[in-house]
Order: sequence, then C-alpha cells, then structure tokens
Amino acid sequence: MPSFAHRYDSILIYVGLDAVGDGLIKLPFVRALRATFPRSRITWLAGKGHTVYAGTMAPLVAGLIDEVMDDAHLGSRIGELFHDPLPGRRFDLIIDTQRRLLTTLILKRIRHGRFISATGGFALSDVRPRIPARPAAMAAQLLALLELAGGESGRAAAPLPRDAATEDLAATLLPAGPDYVGLAPGAGGRHKCWPLERFHALADAIAARGRVPVFLLGPAEAEWVPSLRAGLPGALFPLQQAEHPTPMLTIALGRRLRAAIANDSGTGHMLAAAEIPLISLFGPTPPDKFAPAAARLTVLRAQDFGGIAMDAIPLAAVEAALAEFLVVRF
Repeated sequence: MPSFAHRYDSILIYVGLDAVGDGLIKLPFVRALRATFPRSRITWLAGKGHTVYAGTMAPLVAGLIDEVMDDAHLGSRIGELFHDPLPGRRFDLIIDTQRRLLTTLILKRIRHGRFISATGGFALSDVRPRIPARPAAMAAQLLALLELAGGESGRAAAPLPRDAATEDLAATLLPAGPDYVGLAPGAGGRHKCWPLERFHALADAIAARGRVPVFLLGPAEAEWVPSLRAGLPGALFPLQQAEHPTPMLTIALGRRLRAAIANDSGTGHMLAAAEIPLISLFGPTPPDKFAPAAARLTVLRAQDFGGIAMDAIPLAAVEAALAEFLVVRF
C-alpha cells in the first residue's frame, strides 16, 4: 500500500467523547499518529461530549495534538446532513473513530481530501483494508485506521511530553538510589481488584529482598492507606504526598520504578505509558480488549488458574512474573 503521509498537512480525528479511561487507552494511538505524521496539524474533535484531552490530560498530549475541539455538538442531528458541519474548515485527512452510520455520513460532509472510517465494513471509507477485521482492543482498532492512513504499521510512538516541575516532584517523591517496585491495587470497580491482602504480602516480599514497594493509590483507595502504612512501614505512598496528583505525575513516578503490578485500571495504563515492565492482572474483564500497551507486559488471568474472580490468581504466580522482570531469583 503506498504511503500518503506527505499529502496530509491537516488531519481531523473524530471521537464521540473521552473520559479518563478512554483518553489513556487512546494515548498509544495519539503517539503513533504524531510519529507517523510529524509535520501535520492534528485536530482532535470530540463531537458528543467532553474529552479529557481538553482538560486533565491536556498536558499529556501537548505537542502531539495541535488543536482540541471539545464537546462540539457535531455528529448527532439529521439536519447536519444538509450543510457543512464545519464551515470554513478543510482537512486533508479525516479519521472517523466511531461506527454510527448517521455520524459517519455527517462527517463526510466536512470538506476533506481523504476519509477513513470503519463504519459499515469500511463502505464509506476512501481506503479499505484488504481483509476487513475488527481487533478486540480499542487501541488496536485505532492503530488499524492509522495504518490505512499512513500506509505502514504505525508502531512507532512519539515521546510523551515531560513537564520539568512534574519530573522534579517525582524525583523528590522517589529519590534516586533505591530499587522501587510499583503496586497499583485499585481499579474502577472492586470486582477488578486482586485481593488487597495479596498486594500487602507481595509488598512484604519486595521489601524483604531489599527493594522499596511503592503504592500508587487514587482518591477512591484512600481508605486503604492507613492499614497499608501500619503494616508496611517501609512502603511509600507518593501520590498521597502530592498536593495535586495528576496522570502526568503518575507517569513520571512510573518512570522511576524497576517494574510494577496493576489491575485492569487507569493506573495500569499510566504505568504502561511510563514504558516500564508491567504485570497486568485480569479476571472478569478480557485482556484482549483492555490490556495496556506496555513496552514489556505480562498478563496474568484468573482463567489461567481455574477461576474468573481475581482471587483465583495466586500470589506465587505474581511473584514469579515479577522475578522475571527483575532478572534475579525473587
């Protein structure tokens, strides 16, 4: 397939909306998009709600996205079919990341050079895959659209921006010297959480071998902090020391870890963005759809140990996976 990268001075990416989880899952696509089209002006349009790329995650996409059109109220009304939804704007490339027919038809009304959409089996797309397929993972679906646009795999990733003040804060919270191992026991639902007592036991084992366990806990897990502090006097809780913890700070802290263990959670995706070895624990949710795009990833599923609930994953299996990452006998 020929490369069209040189034709795209302006690119529009359409999404419905992006909550925090969506923004984290889409981050590998954003990085690959910028790496594939380093000189293009990229506009991110959230047509049916707010995108975190215009709010809490804006610092993470600075330089990767040039313009964010937030909650644009575009893509839902039949009347939009009878006029240009973005008068005065034209894009060399539009990538439609959703599959609702009405929305796709509306987007095609925007002036453009090339249009890519998987709606209706790519029936409305200017470029189609040889064998239409729908990967389970959202990130893989987006990268497949990017591959059609760029004529290549899109595996390259532009670096995430780094804020000097955030990096300095991370260095203060986790000073150079010790070997830090991250533990992220939270998740969006407690059914996705490996038992807290096993994270506690794992932290004990980490500390016994001369490393420092680092718990990454958000506001929803604040109730766990007192008991973990009491039982693990050598553990660190850096996000609890930060006045305003942000995803960028979590990623900056992640870069200072030797490895980390996380449930299927937003924190797991942040640690993946830090490009460190990551053990990802799954039970009722499918990893083929939700696994983070880590540079080095080990997925442990409850189903591999005869269960569905998270407590089916034995402590010994997590210890063994961590040992492989740390290159020594655990």
